Amino acid sequence: MSFEGIRVRTNPMIGTIGVTPERGETPCGSLGRHGGNMDVKELTAGTKLYLPVFVEGALLALGDVHAVQADGELCVSAIEVPGEVLLRFRIIEQKKPQWPILETKDSYAFLACAETLNEAAVFAAEAAVAALMREHHWSFETAYMFGSLAIDLKINQVVDPKKGVRAVVSKDLVDLDSLLV
Repeated sequence: MSFEGIRVRTNPMIGTIGVTPERGETPCGSLGRHGGNMDVKELTAGTKLYLPVFVEGALLALGDVHAVQADGELCVSAIEVPGEVLLRFRIIEQKKPQWPILETKDSYAFLACAETLNEAAVFAAEAAVAALMREHHWSFETAYMFGSLAIDLKINQVVDPKKGVRAVVSKDLVDLDSLLV
């Protein structure tokens, strides 16, 4: 892509994807445990997204496809494009993530949100620390201290009313089974 004569490498991604929330109605662009307008630049071809299912059939919706967008979506918009998305689904019976989880080749990321970035960071970190506790049978204190060495907090979303933060943990440190409750 070109912006003001500067070439920008594309990284097509889905900005908004989610299922029907547990209670009530919510616009698909709103963030929550159900997903929504998460704007995670790693939500691209080859990644997996784990979403909790709250209603029969999940009622998945997606859109807001971008050719490229940086973390945080600083100025409300990215390079918006039409797109065709091919999805595959697998149901994991009797387990679900506390927050949406993104799986890349090398890591898992808990995608949390809240009214402030600080709150969102706490929710994402808590989910990652809990996974480390389950994986390694550690106390909260041990997993929390280890988190300073192994959990990367990254900003997804700052332009919407709810802010999004992801806690990224290497696949070397935790297995998918420890992420789901």
